[in-house]
Amino acid sequence: MTKGATTVRHRLSDLLASPERAVRGLTAVLAVAVLSLGACAPAEDAGGGGDGAAVNFPDGWEYPPSEALTTSASGGMVVTTDSLASAAGREMLRAGGNAVDAAIAVQFALAVVHPAAGNIGGGGFMVVRTGGDSTASLDFREEAPGAATGDMYLDEQGEATDASWTGPRASGVPGAVSGMRKAHEKYGSLPWKRLLQPAIRFAEGIVMDREMHDNIDGETDRLTQFPASAAKWLPADGEPVAVGDTFRQPHMARTLRAIASTGGEAFYTGWIADSLVAQMERSGGIITHEDLSAYEAVWREPIEAEYRGYRLVSMPPPSSGGVTIAEILNITESFGLDTLGYHSADHVHVAVEAMRRAYGDRNYYLGDPDFEEMPLEMLTSQPYADSLAASIRMDTVSASSDFNKVPLESTETTHFSVVDSAGNAVAITTTVNGYFGSAVTVRGAGFVMNNEMNDFAVNPGQPNAFGLVQGEVNAIEPGKRMLSSMSPTIVVNPEGRTELVTGTPGGATIITTVYQQISNHVDYGLDVGTAVNAPRFHHQNLPNEVEYEQNGLADSVVAELESRGHEMIEEDGFSGDVESIFIAPDGTLVGAADPRRGGSALGIDFGGGG
Repeated sequence: MTKGATTVRHRLSDLLASPERAVRGLTAVLAVAVLSLGACAPAEDAGGGGDGAAVNFPDGWEYPPSEALTTSASGGMVVTTDSLASAAGREMLRAGGNAVDAAIAVQFALAVVHPAAGNIGGGGFMVVRTGGDSTASLDFREEAPGAATGDMYLDEQGEATDASWTGPRASGVPGAVSGMRKAHEKYGSLPWKRLLQPAIRFAEGIVMDREMHDNIDGETDRLTQFPASAAKWLPADGEPVAVGDTFRQPHMARTLRAIASTGGEAFYTGWIADSLVAQMERSGGIITHEDLSAYEAVWREPIEAEYRGYRLVSMPPPSSGGVTIAEILNITESFGLDTLGYHSADHVHVAVEAMRRAYGDRNYYLGDPDFEEMPLEMLTSQPYADSLAASIRMDTVSASSDFNKVPLESTETTHFSVVDSAGNAVAITTTVNGYFGSAVTVRGAGFVMNNEMNDFAVNPGQPNAFGLVQGEVNAIEPGKRMLSSMSPTIVVNPEGRTELVTGTPGGATIITTVYQQISNHVDYGLDVGTAVNAPRFHHQNLPNEVEYEQNGLADSVVAELESRGHEMIEEDGFSGDVESIFIAPDGTLVGAADPRRGGSALGIDFGGGG
């Protein structure tokens, strides 16, 4: 994804990624073969969830329920965007590790096999619910370097430059390694070194698949600007390693070994930190040794909200996900979505109007809780949502000016879900922001740095790369964490049992995609495979338009919504990459991987099978 494609807004089509998964060659084949002995067969139906309500998707929709990528198992489940990453997590479950152990292994594996988004040079969020109903959320979001200033990306005319997107000054202080270390300290059961072994093996050599090749190729213009990036990602005379050839990452393997042997300390105070700071100094960045040594991931209280008897457990600020999803659900509750036809004009209208109001609040109120006071209790309360719902008219669209609060002036992420045999559930969304982040690779260490500084309100009142118009509450300050849309979420059923673990990448569309997964499940009783495959739509308040996936809404529904005043934008691609797990009443785990990017659900059965 190039900066030019995202300057005005991050379109759904920009989130399209090839679903093709090429065979990764001898090393990868052996790894998967060893990990896949007794592999679980796909579920006979599309997977559990609700009452299995039937829905009709529009003609031409590419992902019918019959093609859901689902797998059932009894002893554990890992669902990620990449088969090798899923295999890494399952290896930990098979070795007796718990869901957090598996999640840590997946995080490091994704940094190798899905480097456009998987990372150690970025950050993210984790939500955990144990089998004993203890919940926690881990914030390992990047933060602004100490030398950051509020106007650092503005030119002499006060206009935003490209420096928050490409180049060393675009990077916040990475949090991924600290986050995994914190998670292991609290919940880990296997040795830390053991959790990094799959990632180290993959770094020593995998076969280049089509998706990674195309992701690299699409960022050639940015990667060639930085010698270490060009040397690693474009070694074949300015081209990526050819599809089917072995891709080796020796510097990354060395980095991962150092992280494994030092418990992560080398990243923040050892030779990896030295390499990162040297890269900043060499290319004009501002991250210092002091910034790295001061960084710590933070445990925070999750956002918890009730919806129709279900309990939502999701991320608090600096993620906007939990609050905004809760607000959308609360607004729609009084309309009884289950009485409206699925993806009918009334259903889409109500959902979109709720999205608009919730995003208006998101963009005005939410930021880093260590810097800002936020009315979270109000935003997640039912009375407040009811007051917003009362302003929705069924026959016409509302004016954005009625609820927009931000003064106006003239993505790449990945998610994975894990559940173990003890009922521990983990949802993690992690990112470097754009594809390959800032495009800067740390020389000698082999990993790309994020461009998360663009998630601040670089110029409050003006859209960022994802089209979000945000206020002063998310302005740049040293040590501050930028607001995020990442929404790892766990849904607890009325009986108190974890029932759904879900999340997605997708920039500004993350919140609305996760909301739709919850609504598909709770309101419409869709099984987990159908819910993941279902067409998606999105509204983020500004710009005032409804984006929907290609062939995702019936023509008659689009016409009716247009007659109510909605501007309807049909995208030429698909949105998000949902990786969900449903836990059936009998304990069966059903993993559903999003076919939009060809994800992977792998499970194990009791007794070590699968």
